[in-house]
Amino acid sequence: MSTASEAPGASASPVHPTEPPRRIRARYTDTTVTVYQAYSPALGVPAARDGRFPAAWKRERMTWIKPSFLWMMYRCGWGAKADQETVLAVEIDRAGFDWALRHACLSHYEPGEHADRGAWRRELKGAPARVQWDPERDLRLQALPYRSLQLGLAGEASRRYADEWTVAITDVTPLAREIHALVGAGEMTAAAALLPGERPYPAPGGTPGLGRVS
Repeated sequence: MSTASEAPGASASPVHPTEPPRRIRARYTDTTVTVYQAYSPALGVPAARDGRFPAAWKRERMTWIKPSFLWMMYRCGWGAKADQETVLAVEIDRAGFDWALRHACLSHYEPGEHADRGAWRRELKGAPARVQWDPERDLRLQALPYRSLQLGLAGEASRRYADEWTVAITDVTPLAREIHALVGAGEMTAAAALLPGERPYPAPGGTPGLGRVS
Protein backbone atom coordinates (compact mmCIF):
# COMPACT_ATOMS: atom_id res chain seq x y z
CA MET A 1 0.00 0.00 0.00
CA SER A 2 1.31 3.42 -0.91
CA THR A 3 2.55 5.64 1.90
CA ALA A 4 2.13 8.90 -0.01
CA SER A 5 0.18 11.68 1.65
CA GLU A 6 -3.45 11.89 0.68
CA ALA A 7 -4.98 14.97 -0.80
CA PRO A 8 -6.66 17.44 1.55
CA GLY A 9 -10.11 16.25 2.47
CA ALA A 10 -9.29 12.59 1.95
CA SER A 11 -11.01 10.18 4.29
CA ALA A 12 -9.36 9.40 7.60
CA SER A 13 -11.08 6.01 7.68
CA PRO A 14 -10.09 2.70 6.12
CA VAL A 15 -12.47 1.74 3.35
CA HIS A 16 -15.45 -0.17 4.78
CA PRO A 17 -18.34 -2.00 3.16
CA THR A 18 -21.82 -1.03 4.28
CA GLU A 19 -21.87 -1.51 8.02
CA PRO A 20 -24.74 -2.59 10.28
CA PRO A 21 -25.56 -0.28 13.21
CA ARG A 22 -23.68 -2.59 15.59
CA ARG A 23 -20.95 -5.11 14.97
CA ILE A 24 -18.10 -6.70 16.87
CA ARG A 25 -14.89 -5.95 14.99
CA ALA A 26 -11.76 -7.68 16.21
CA ARG A 27 -8.45 -9.24 15.38
CA TYR A 28 -8.90 -12.94 16.08
CA THR A 29 -7.80 -16.47 15.28
CA ASP A 30 -9.54 -19.80 15.71
CA THR A 31 -8.60 -19.80 19.40
CA THR A 32 -7.89 -16.21 20.51
CA VAL A 33 -9.24 -12.65 20.33
CA THR A 34 -7.15 -9.50 20.75
CA VAL A 35 -8.54 -6.73 22.94
CA TYR A 36 -7.00 -3.43 24.01
CA GLN A 37 -6.56 -1.65 27.31
CA ALA A 38 -4.42 1.25 28.51
CA TYR A 39 -2.76 1.60 31.89
CA SER A 40 -0.17 3.60 33.76
CA PRO A 41 3.39 2.36 33.15
CA ALA A 42 3.41 0.97 36.71
CA LEU A 43 0.83 -1.63 35.64
CA GLY A 44 1.24 -1.79 31.89
CA VAL A 45 5.00 -2.29 31.69
CA PRO A 46 5.19 -5.34 34.01
CA ALA A 47 2.07 -6.82 32.38
CA ALA A 48 3.69 -6.69 28.94
CA ARG A 49 7.06 -7.85 30.29
CA ASP A 50 5.64 -10.89 32.08
CA GLY A 51 2.75 -11.65 29.74
CA ARG A 52 0.26 -11.57 32.60
CA PHE A 53 -1.36 -9.01 34.86
CA PRO A 54 0.58 -8.29 38.07
CA ALA A 55 -0.79 -8.81 41.56
CA ALA A 56 -1.41 -5.06 41.78
CA TRP A 57 -4.04 -5.38 39.04
CA LYS A 58 -7.31 -5.21 40.99
CA ARG A 59 -9.25 -8.32 40.08
CA GLU A 60 -12.28 -7.33 42.12
CA ARG A 61 -12.93 -4.20 40.03
CA MET A 62 -14.72 -3.96 36.71
CA THR A 63 -12.37 -3.71 33.75
CA TRP A 64 -13.36 -2.68 30.21
CA ILE A 65 -11.84 -4.32 27.16
CA LYS A 66 -12.07 -3.01 23.61
CA PRO A 67 -11.61 -5.18 20.49
CA SER A 68 -11.44 -2.00 18.36
CA PHE A 69 -7.94 -0.48 18.25
CA LEU A 70 -9.19 2.93 17.12
CA TRP A 71 -11.84 3.07 19.83
CA MET A 72 -9.05 2.41 22.34
CA MET A 73 -7.05 5.24 20.78
CA TYR A 74 -10.04 7.52 21.24
CA ARG A 75 -10.39 6.45 24.86
CA CYS A 76 -6.72 6.88 25.78
CA GLY A 77 -5.85 9.76 23.44
CA TRP A 78 -3.21 7.72 21.61
CA GLY A 79 -1.67 6.90 25.00
CA ALA A 80 -1.36 10.55 26.04
CA LYS A 81 -3.96 10.60 28.83
CA ALA A 82 -2.85 10.33 32.43
CA ASP A 83 -2.62 6.75 33.71
CA GLN A 84 -3.24 5.46 30.17
CA GLU A 85 0.25 5.95 28.77
CA THR A 86 0.90 2.24 28.17
CA VAL A 87 -1.35 0.70 25.54
CA LEU A 88 -1.67 -3.07 25.70
CA ALA A 89 -2.87 -5.60 23.16
CA VAL A 90 -4.18 -8.49 25.23
CA GLU A 91 -4.64 -11.77 23.39
CA ILE A 92 -7.27 -13.80 25.24
CA ASP A 93 -8.89 -17.18 24.91
CA ARG A 94 -11.74 -16.99 22.43
CA ALA A 95 -13.88 -19.40 24.43
CA GLY A 96 -13.56 -17.09 27.44
CA PHE A 97 -14.49 -14.04 25.36
CA ASP A 98 -17.56 -15.83 24.04
CA TRP A 99 -18.49 -16.93 27.58
CA ALA A 100 -18.41 -13.30 28.70
CA LEU A 101 -20.63 -12.24 25.79
CA ARG A 102 -23.18 -14.98 26.49
CA HIS A 103 -23.32 -14.05 30.19
CA ALA A 104 -23.38 -10.29 29.66
CA CYS A 105 -26.12 -7.72 30.13
CA LEU A 106 -26.48 -4.46 28.26
CA SER A 107 -24.99 -1.57 30.25
CA HIS A 108 -28.18 0.45 29.75
CA TYR A 109 -31.88 -0.30 29.53
CA GLU A 110 -33.13 -0.90 26.03
CA PRO A 111 -36.81 -1.49 25.18
CA GLY A 112 -37.20 -4.75 23.31
CA GLU A 113 -34.14 -6.24 24.94
CA HIS A 114 -35.66 -6.35 28.44
CA ALA A 115 -39.23 -6.75 29.69
CA ASP A 116 -38.93 -3.54 31.71
CA ARG A 117 -36.38 -1.47 33.62
CA GLY A 118 -36.79 -3.61 36.71
CA ALA A 119 -35.93 -6.76 34.77
CA TRP A 120 -32.88 -5.03 33.28
CA ARG A 121 -31.68 -3.88 36.71
CA ARG A 122 -32.00 -7.39 38.13
CA GLU A 123 -30.13 -8.88 35.19
CA LEU A 124 -27.43 -6.21 35.36
CA LYS A 125 -26.89 -6.77 39.07
CA GLY A 126 -26.14 -10.45 38.60
CA ALA A 127 -24.28 -10.35 35.29
CA PRO A 128 -20.48 -10.87 35.32
CA ALA A 129 -20.13 -8.85 32.11
CA ARG A 130 -21.65 -5.76 30.48
CA VAL A 131 -21.99 -4.97 26.81
CA GLN A 132 -21.82 -1.39 25.63
CA TRP A 133 -22.03 -0.22 22.02
CA ASP A 134 -19.96 2.89 21.30
CA PRO A 135 -19.44 4.76 18.03
CA GLU A 136 -16.54 3.34 16.04
CA ARG A 137 -13.81 5.87 15.29
CA ASP A 138 -11.82 6.88 12.23
CA LEU A 139 -8.12 7.73 12.16
CA ARG A 140 -8.84 11.27 13.34
CA LEU A 141 -10.89 9.67 16.16
CA GLN A 142 -14.10 11.17 14.85
CA ALA A 143 -17.27 9.18 15.46
CA LEU A 144 -18.51 6.96 12.64
CA PRO A 145 -22.21 6.19 12.06
CA TYR A 146 -21.97 2.64 13.41
CA ARG A 147 -20.95 1.14 16.72
CA SER A 148 -18.39 -1.30 18.06
CA LEU A 149 -18.21 -3.35 21.22
CA GLN A 150 -16.87 -2.36 24.60
CA LEU A 151 -17.07 -5.23 27.09
CA GLY A 152 -17.01 -4.71 30.85
CA LEU A 153 -15.84 -7.60 33.02
CA ALA A 154 -16.57 -7.86 36.74
CA GLY A 155 -16.38 -10.47 39.46
CA GLU A 156 -15.85 -13.94 38.02
CA ALA A 157 -15.30 -12.60 34.51
CA SER A 158 -12.63 -10.13 35.63
CA ARG A 159 -10.74 -12.77 37.57
CA ARG A 160 -10.93 -15.29 34.76
CA TYR A 161 -9.79 -12.66 32.26
CA ALA A 162 -6.68 -11.85 34.26
CA ASP A 163 -5.74 -15.32 35.44
CA GLU A 164 -7.22 -17.83 32.97
CA TRP A 165 -8.08 -16.28 29.61
CA THR A 166 -4.99 -14.17 28.98
CA VAL A 167 -2.67 -15.82 26.47
CA ALA A 168 -0.26 -12.96 25.71
CA ILE A 169 0.15 -9.25 26.45
CA THR A 170 2.02 -6.92 24.09
CA ASP A 171 2.94 -3.27 24.60
CA VAL A 172 1.65 -1.55 21.45
CA THR A 173 2.37 1.99 22.65
CA PRO A 174 5.10 2.45 19.97
CA LEU A 175 2.58 1.44 17.29
CA ALA A 176 0.00 3.89 18.64
CA ARG A 177 2.56 6.70 18.59
CA GLU A 178 3.71 5.84 15.08
CA ILE A 179 0.18 5.84 13.70
CA HIS A 180 -0.63 9.06 15.56
CA ALA A 181 2.46 10.76 14.12
CA LEU A 182 1.48 9.72 10.60
CA VAL A 183 -2.04 11.06 11.11
CA GLY A 184 -0.58 14.33 12.39
CA ALA A 185 1.57 14.55 9.27
CA GLY A 186 -1.38 13.90 6.99
CA GLU A 187 -0.04 10.50 5.95
CA MET A 188 -3.43 8.84 6.18
CA THR A 189 -2.76 5.95 3.80
CA ALA A 190 0.41 5.03 5.65
CA ALA A 191 -1.36 5.31 8.99
CA ALA A 192 -4.21 3.06 7.82
CA ALA A 193 -1.71 0.48 6.59
CA LEU A 194 -0.37 0.07 10.15
CA LEU A 195 -3.73 -0.54 11.79
CA PRO A 196 -4.24 -4.02 13.24
CA GLY A 197 -6.29 -6.15 10.89
CA GLU A 198 -9.81 -6.31 12.33
CA ARG A 199 -12.75 -8.14 10.78
CA PRO A 200 -16.33 -8.90 11.72
CA TYR A 201 -16.45 -11.29 14.66
CA PRO A 202 -19.16 -13.97 14.82
CA ALA A 203 -21.02 -13.04 17.99
CA PRO A 204 -22.21 -16.12 19.93
CA GLY A 205 -25.84 -16.72 20.68
CA GLY A 206 -26.89 -14.88 23.79
CA THR A 207 -24.85 -11.75 23.07
CA PRO A 208 -26.96 -8.76 24.24
CA GLY A 209 -28.42 -6.96 21.24
CA LEU A 210 -27.62 -9.91 18.96
CA GLY A 211 -30.34 -8.83 16.56
CA ARG A 212 -28.30 -5.71 15.88
CA VAL A 213 -24.97 -7.47 15.60
CA SER A 214 -23.66 -9.17 12.50
